[in-house]
Amino acid sequence: MGLTDLKKELKKLDKDKLIDLVADLYKKNKSVKEFFDFYLNPNERELFEKYRDKVFEAFYPKRGYNYKLKDGKQAISDFKKLVPSSDLLADLMLFYVETGVKFTNDFGDIDEGFYSSMETTYVAALTLMKKENLLNKFADRAGKVVSDTSGIGWGFHDYLGDVHSDFFAYYSDDTDEKSVQQEKVKIIKLGGQ
Repeated sequence: MGLTDLKKELKKLDKDKLIDLVADLYKKNKSVKEFFDFYLNPNERELFEKYRDKVFEAFYPKRGYNYKLKDGKQAISDFKKLVPSSDLLADLMLFYVETGVKFTNDFGDIDEGFYSSMETTYVAALTLMKKENLLNKFADRAGKVVSDTSGIGWGFHDYLGDVHSDFFAYYSDDTDEKSVQQEKVKIIKLGGQ
């Protein structure tokens, strides 16, 4: 059944039947419950913290020792479906990478699939940040991710460094340009004294 067919069928229902159907969905489907809870009480920060905890637990589970990248990626996907602000979505994506890097530094080299997941998410996070003009806000954290990978193998550090340079090249150029301008001002002031 397509969405058009579904809408036709729902329009046939009276208000009470429709309310009962939505209430039944709310009780039986966890994602529907979460969607309506957020729709009726949109507390983004609280929701973000919940999904941030899920991402963290994907790497550092409360029980056992097995990390589950799939769970971390699923948390990001589920959070995205609730249409949060771009700022918080980018934050959660970067947190996933930060936590993966911390995990590697805590336990040693993992495998290519692990690093591939981190790389993909890092690129997606920076792409979103660039699109939404958030690169400056996350510049320090994005740079720290790269510096925290300096001892990690599989070409992970080099790849993240290249990606970071691609996205933040203007940022460095602006900083260098500002430094040059400040030096010129100092020289002019010294010359005028």
